[in-house]
Amino acid sequence: MTGNMLDRAQASFVRALAARIRRGTIVLHDRAGTHRFGEGEPEVHVTVHQDAAYGKVLRGGSVALGDTYADGEWECDDPTALVTILWRNLAGLAAVTDRIGRASARTADWVRRRRPEDPERDRENIRRHYDLSNELFELMLDPTMMYSSAVFTRPGMTLEEASTAKVDRLCAKLGIGPGDHVVEIGTGWGGFAIRAASITGCRVTTTTISEAQFEYATKRVADAGLTERVRVLDRDYRELEGTYDKLVSIEMIEAVDWRSHDTFFATCARLLAPEGLMGLQAITIDDRSYERAKNGRDFITETIFPGGCIPSIEAIARAVSRATPMRIVDLDDIGRHYAETLHRWHDSVDAHREAIARLGLGDRTGRLWDLYLSYCEAAFLERHISDVQVVLAMPGWEPPLMVRGC
Repeated sequence: MTGNMLDRAQASFVRALAARIRRGTIVLHDRAGTHRFGEGEPEVHVTVHQDAAYGKVLRGGSVALGDTYADGEWECDDPTALVTILWRNLAGLAAVTDRIGRASARTADWVRRRRPEDPERDRENIRRHYDLSNELFELMLDPTMMYSSAVFTRPGMTLEEASTAKVDRLCAKLGIGPGDHVVEIGTGWGGFAIRAASITGCRVTTTTISEAQFEYATKRVADAGLTERVRVLDRDYRELEGTYDKLVSIEMIEAVDWRSHDTFFATCARLLAPEGLMGLQAITIDDRSYERAKNGRDFITETIFPGGCIPSIEAIARAVSRATPMRIVDLDDIGRHYAETLHRWHDSVDAHREAIARLGLGDRTGRLWDLYLSYCEAAFLERHISDVQVVLAMPGWEPPLMVRGC
């Protein structure tokens, strides 16, 4: 069979699969004509420019879906809606692969645990995403430069207000005050450290392994006049020393390989005073999907966040109980806020197209990020993944007394 014949055959096969769509509508335009699949909302139009894209996606799944989109082999008027439809209609297949992942977990883990921890590999993975361009993140994020879910506590909030509310919420949960020394694992661009030191009067030691973030955050701290209260380190979290009253880590654990979860939490406990508290904000995956996802390949972990691993709440709880004396004392799900946060980031990208183009990152990178933001927004909307704020306590911590009648 020639290449063109194979491409046409694979295109026909994909269209046959698409005929099974029931939830949502895909209007497909390709060389064979216009085809309508499914019914109801949302409705999305997809144009496939090259039949070869069908075969690539069949073989490569979501990784190939992202690559072919980035290469311009297909277009879509609403990628968020498309991914939403795919999530809804592939739920049955996902449940099957989840069961297979759970059934094979013990054997798969025994084989994969043989890969040793590698801090230098972790640094390289971080560089590939976070060192892409500080200017890009400035154009996409709000002025707090928080690259994590905001919390919209009231209607009409700006993204900056919601990002600030997220930090204030964490500070309040941990009871951070002027006498506290806080250690932060995962500086980002300094948003938490600057806000926490400014509103509570605490001291913050914060660390990152991104060179671009280290330089940017150091300058922001100096510009804010906080160099006496905020110390920025370029250091792997495993190398941190000292004892701290509170520890904060906001959406950094997703960059920690699942094999290193015990090391991560053991390090956090080692850094905390006997009565200390840890505030963790983490993207999470459904417990039933974790075993399949942690050993699999997908568009996000392969292309956007290399080496990434989204934990489940169960995986976090197990690692904490195995490796630390800490216990979970508070947990809030804020996943719906993340869908809105991603939507706002995408709006910012759309509003700054010309400025982003001048950064010289290339059209392919721009298309990748378009799909990345849409892909993640749909995943949060469909609750395939979520986001939580968790408070963990060392054994010496005592909860504040409740006031009767409240």
